[in-house]
Amino acid sequence: MTADEAAAGPPGADAATSWRELAVARSLDPARARAEKRVQRFLDAALELMNTGSGRDFTVQEVVERSGQSLRSFYQYFAGKHELLLALFEEAVRSAAEYLREAVDREPADDSLARLRCYVIEHYELCRPAPRAKSSNKTITLRAMGEFAQQLLTEHPKEAARAFVPMVALLDELLDAAGEAGVVRPRLGGSRIAGTILQAVMFNAFAATISGTPITEGGDDADELWDFILHGIGIAPS
Repeated sequence: MTADEAAAGPPGADAATSWRELAVARSLDPARARAEKRVQRFLDAALELMNTGSGRDFTVQEVVERSGQSLRSFYQYFAGKHELLLALFEEAVRSAAEYLREAVDREPADDSLARLRCYVIEHYELCRPAPRAKSSNKTITLRAMGEFAQQLLTEHPKEAARAFVPMVALLDELLDAAGEAGVVRPRLGGSRIAGTILQAVMFNAFAATISGTPITEGGDDADELWDFILHGIGIAPS
């Protein structure tokens, strides 16, 4: 299966269906519980390989061996490594979106700008190459798969749209609330503004990987990025 075919998904799939769900759906209903466990074992094995320093350079055979399952079983659920990476990335995005929701909800409910700022700062920190002790394995994967995220955003936008649904939905909510409060300009382009902000956050965070620029803990990088974004979407002076 090519990356473009994977972007479209199997027949009958819609934009809300994740690759993990599609992998499990290949099994008959009575076998879904077993399929869930087997798919999760493949995902966990790939996650372990990524977090041991190999990044995306692991092979399907390494995943199979680490999972303790068979190659035949792997291809029962995934058409190839690309689908596995998509499923793993979607898992990381969902986990990161849950983390961001918890962080945002710690901000005052009536301070929509503080909540939006929290989203930008925390998302940036999750994507940074430098490790963070409070990040879970799945949010670490989001950072480890930075190169894959860039590939999705630039080469396979349909796949990116599927993977980033939880992130975009939360950011849409925050932008709408901030627009209604009059602290940022009302959105005229649907989710396009959310997408632009996500790209700004992720590509700035991943820039260190590309350029080799060192990132130090406690720096002002995230605040500088927030200042840049705020002045792009803020209320123009009268």
